[in-house]
Amino acid sequence: MKPTLFVLAAGMGSRYGGLKQLDGLGPNGETIMDYSIFDAIRGGFGKVVFVIRKDFEQDFREKIISKYENHIPVEVVFQAIDNLPAGFTAPADRVKPWGTNHAVLMGKGVINEPFAVINADDFYGRDSFAVLAEQLMKMEGAKNDYCMVGYRVGNTLSESGSVARGVCETDENGYLTTVVERTAIERIDGKVSFKDEDGKMVTIGDNTPVSMNMWGFTPDYFTYSEEYFAEFLKENMDDLKSEFFIPLMVNKLINDGTVRVKVLDTTSKWFGVTYAADRQGVVDKIQALIDAGEYPAKLF
Repeated sequence: MKPTLFVLAAGMGSRYGGLKQLDGLGPNGETIMDYSIFDAIRGGFGKVVFVIRKDFEQDFREKIISKYENHIPVEVVFQAIDNLPAGFTAPADRVKPWGTNHAVLMGKGVINEPFAVINADDFYGRDSFAVLAEQLMKMEGAKNDYCMVGYRVGNTLSESGSVARGVCETDENGYLTTVVERTAIERIDGKVSFKDEDGKMVTIGDNTPVSMNMWGFTPDYFTYSEEYFAEFLKENMDDLKSEFFIPLMVNKLINDGTVRVKVLDTTSKWFGVTYAADRQGVVDKIQALIDAGEYPAKLF
């Protein structure tokens, strides 16, 4: 059975303004997401599931999904603030959804095979999808054995400012031991650096693996997520900005000894529009990949 690609597209694009998922960056108006779907199809994925906000369903179906119809089966699920476990009610003044792992939970009813999770607005690159699909195909029927694509941090920086990344530590067998979200990573005097919790500058090597939210799970992940989400809500319900993130869930499962997460290396260079100033650079990089023969000028 082919794995499924689960695309997190419910974000509000607050830093960039507007629905950045729908911004055309390729020569024929292709979005970053179009490149991900194209790479997923050629990497061996068999279905795409999008999680979006209900209020832009119409726009999304017309502009995005219509393109893929003859290429790969597509399903849509919705992330809503009030979609909570039995016995919980969202606070009336909460405006933000509950984070990336809450979005993942929305796929429970439609995904029954190994699946990848990606962000809609990150350009992941061809190699990463090939590496991930190959690993997911080996995970058919398994449980408690997940994976993550670990980008080399030097391949994921923005020229326009600092970036937030999940910096990963692994054991001697290449399994994840921890992911720590670092909010201000940038190249300073040629070295990749960030400030730690004590305000001290820390330098890390260019090949240090970081999480770009490109995960591989089996369906048992939904069950763990449901159980832990209820615990999370009990503790964080009153914090209107609290979010149930994927690394939070994964760290818990690793620390409890419940699962293993293999970190897969990729040569792909990540890029994305973190800042409005990044946009032209992304357009140029996509054009360079087309010129090099990595992608056709028109995808779909």
